[in-house]
Amino acid sequence: MEAFELFERHVNPGLAGLLRFTGLDVVEDHAEGVYVWDKQGRRYLDFLGLYGTLSLGHRHPAVVEAVKRQLDKMPMSVRVMISEPTAKLAAKLAEVTPGGLSMSFFGNSGAEAVEAALKLARIHTGKPEIITTSKAFHGKTIGALSLTPKAEYQDPVRPLMPGVKVVPYGDAGAVEQAIGAQTAALIVEPVQGEGGVNVPPQGYLRDLRRITAERGVLLIFDEVQTGMGRTGRLWAADWEGVAPDLMTSAKALGGGVMPIGAAIGRAELFEPFKDNPLIHSSTFGGNPLAAAAALAAIEVTISEDIPARAAEMGAYLMGRLSHLAAEYPEMISDIRGIGLLIGIEFSDADIGAIVISELAARGVLTAFGLNNAKVVRLEPPLIITEEHVDEAVTALEESLSATREMLQGVL
Repeated sequence: MEAFELFERHVNPGLAGLLRFTGLDVVEDHAEGVYVWDKQGRRYLDFLGLYGTLSLGHRHPAVVEAVKRQLDKMPMSVRVMISEPTAKLAAKLAEVTPGGLSMSFFGNSGAEAVEAALKLARIHTGKPEIITTSKAFHGKTIGALSLTPKAEYQDPVRPLMPGVKVVPYGDAGAVEQAIGAQTAALIVEPVQGEGGVNVPPQGYLRDLRRITAERGVLLIFDEVQTGMGRTGRLWAADWEGVAPDLMTSAKALGGGVMPIGAAIGRAELFEPFKDNPLIHSSTFGGNPLAAAAALAAIEVTISEDIPARAAEMGAYLMGRLSHLAAEYPEMISDIRGIGLLIGIEFSDADIGAIVISELAARGVLTAFGLNNAKVVRLEPPLIITEEHVDEAVTALEESLSATREMLQGVL
């Protein structure tokens, strides 16, 4: 039986149906750099990048080699001895993250990193309440989902974690008003990804830092999607020179080769581990293979100045897209983003779905925002060139033209 049919029967029939609708009822076979090939040998330009995970592209040689070396030595830690790659990764993160973040807890995903940050914040402050923002996406485990205010995900599994307040994204004044006597922390994405690529007003992060410091509330930056160069800086927080108390990272941290998540914070927030070293733990978190991949990914990102490449290619892509927005005003309502985290907002979610399907037919991979289906987001590998941008934009222009023709008399 074909792999697609096996997936549909035994894994997720709904997702299989969605992929069939978008014309991607195919099976991936191999990948290299910015391209993916299916089992039939067709090549696709990856402009989704596993939702921001593949900042270095598929199978970056330095990351693959680091994992192979570690695989030949010791793939998994026994956990009753210290893993050298894990220790070195924590030290490297202390070196490259903002401000005084010096300690790390490792899990396997962004959601796990968020869960760890929530627990550390509650333990440190002795308070239960967390403030989150509208259209935020922090994961789908129960704690992280409680901070992801979308009824479609939350309602089927209520009751959620209590003590959560939701304020408008980009409104620092609303945060100040929401803080109460039982508020432990504010968690916020420096740029929202799944919410539709929402870039906050300039000074927002600085205002949040000032407000939380004055009110004795912890500030958590969720950089799962924005970190590792995606926005044109190593961390999106670097745009305003702001250091949070805790920061989460995942996705691109594993170099596109291994899954890993990290909650990085100030040393005093990790004090509970001194009295109870097992107060929070993960069997596979920060395992030697994942740590080796992350160390290599950080090295490549910094040595090859990947953030600068993201800024340069992002500006070029935004320029190309602005011309399309002017040409198709009845379909495209906005183009926004920073670095190579870019969103195309359509006037209707169905138009966006058609465009995604048309792009797939032309060999370009994209997706919509999980918390805003009107927005098709572009998160290609940060190693793309102008030629890759031109290839994607040409396919997009053809897709928009085909969609306009299809919807003639409707728009």
